[in-house]
Amino acid sequence: MRATIIGLLFLYLTATTAQEKYPQDYFRSPLDIPIVLAGTFGELRSNHFHSGIDIKTQQREGLKAYAIADGTVTRIKVSLWGYGKVIYVAHPNGYTSVYGHLQKFSPKIEAYINKKQYAKKSYEIEVFPDFGELKLEKGELLAYTGNTGGSSGPHLHFEIRSSVSEKPTNPLLYGYDVRDATDPVLSNLFVYPLGEESEANQSKLRTELKFSRQADGSYLAEKVNATGTIGFGINSFDRQDMAANQNGLYSVEQIVNGKTYTKYNLESFSFSETRYINTLIDYSYFGKYRRRIQRLFKTPRNNMSIYKKVYNDGKIDVSEGLSYNVEILMKDFKDNVTKVVIPVEGKKEVLKIKKEGEKTENYLVARKPNTYNLDGAQVYFPANTFYENFYIDLKKGKDTVMIHNSTVPAHQNFTITFDTKKYASDDLKQMFIARLDYKLRPSFRSTYKRGNSFSTRTRDLGTYTLAKDTIAPKVVAKNFKDKKWLSNYNYLSLRITDDLSGIDTYSATLNGKWILMEYEPKKNTITYNFDNLILDQKECNLEVIVTDNVGNSTTFKSTFFRK
Repeated sequence: MRATIIGLLFLYLTATTAQEKYPQDYFRSPLDIPIVLAGTFGELRSNHFHSGIDIKTQQREGLKAYAIADGTVTRIKVSLWGYGKVIYVAHPNGYTSVYGHLQKFSPKIEAYINKKQYAKKSYEIEVFPDFGELKLEKGELLAYTGNTGGSSGPHLHFEIRSSVSEKPTNPLLYGYDVRDATDPVLSNLFVYPLGEESEANQSKLRTELKFSRQADGSYLAEKVNATGTIGFGINSFDRQDMAANQNGLYSVEQIVNGKTYTKYNLESFSFSETRYINTLIDYSYFGKYRRRIQRLFKTPRNNMSIYKKVYNDGKIDVSEGLSYNVEILMKDFKDNVTKVVIPVEGKKEVLKIKKEGEKTENYLVARKPNTYNLDGAQVYFPANTFYENFYIDLKKGKDTVMIHNSTVPAHQNFTITFDTKKYASDDLKQMFIARLDYKLRPSFRSTYKRGNSFSTRTRDLGTYTLAKDTIAPKVVAKNFKDKKWLSNYNYLSLRITDDLSGIDTYSATLNGKWILMEYEPKKNTITYNFDNLILDQKECNLEVIVTDNVGNSTTFKSTFFRK
């Protein structure tokens, strides 16, 4: 036992040392084309930091992706969302490379995963091949790039992680070259009064500051007259050469009178802390305007490892009669820098904008569990669901309840339970819990039905209701017609849609045998490739069964001929 622990410790220390050096010549590029980025490492995304780089694939799918070094496939996953089709490859030097949103795998990996899918009778699958079962050599074909999963356009999502800690690190640290001579762009600048007695520019609220470009290329902000404790926030992005994408920064530093108050960079982070991105950004502003302000001061429960230096939590204590020079340096990976200078004067002015009271009858203490009765429903928040205490806005109802709004982030799931005893059992079969968007459009939430109650677990505050779906999914052939010869066809394609609760399951058989149909939810399409099954009959009877999330089902049948 002791020997095992020592061995694991040795592996950990070895990997840690290797990470500090970041080998520059060990890995090749995963693609044959120049690396142009659609997304950078650590970019601010919804509830997470981007854990890799998104490499453009010239607006097309099907480019060859290669193993960046010798290794063995340790994980393959096929899912409708997330990374879609993804492969994980462990390398001898202690790192694992990840390739996501793939169109299809190389022939040997495709054959391996198809066999597993047919055995499970499922398109979605996750497997962990035995170590060495699927070996790869550096430069060997791994897969073809695509647009599967949560991708919004063709690209390769590429990561390099520690095989021991699984922490992702910025792939550009390993010698990959991306052309970038463009400075980051500052879009918006804000000042925040942070204490009860604090104010800035005659306001107790977050205030946007004007700024102008100087002859040396830096920016000079309008002077801030303030007293008490204040902080700053930026909305900024970076562009690489050859791309118009608004990508994320690599590092940010805040300097006050020559002293660094805040410095962080996106070299690495752990998946366990990625959701704490909601303590870095001004989430209330994001909830209203869908733009992310990076706050240069730390708020409660922000203990992320991205910080390299922090003084006084990045907050600036301003005293009357004193002057302060604040500099914010925004850098990309190539050390292109944009500087903004903010003069701050300790000066008390006549207050014009006061902090409006946002009090409700319910004050939520974040560190404690909280339960609220909403007449027809109940909501339960476990302890530490939220980062900070706040007055929660609740509206009761029989079938529809409002649980605050989207300006407050929840760190973990909470439970909403509706009382359904007033409904007939036949009605309940087609009912579910839905969240209403700002246009009052319902979206299905996974609903657990127990006795006289429906419940759902979610991280999203907002308006919830009980909805009913009585219409079965629609299934339509896309590229073929009934009773036709399809000898020259390479694939069959069908469109499947549902008007309310959404598709839950689908299954297809050909002459009574289960066949693998790939589902692309973004296109509402399921596709069968004839390569996956050798037919020994000229007459082919296709049956597809599609079921929505409340059990409404549609069966599609068609006969075609093939030789």
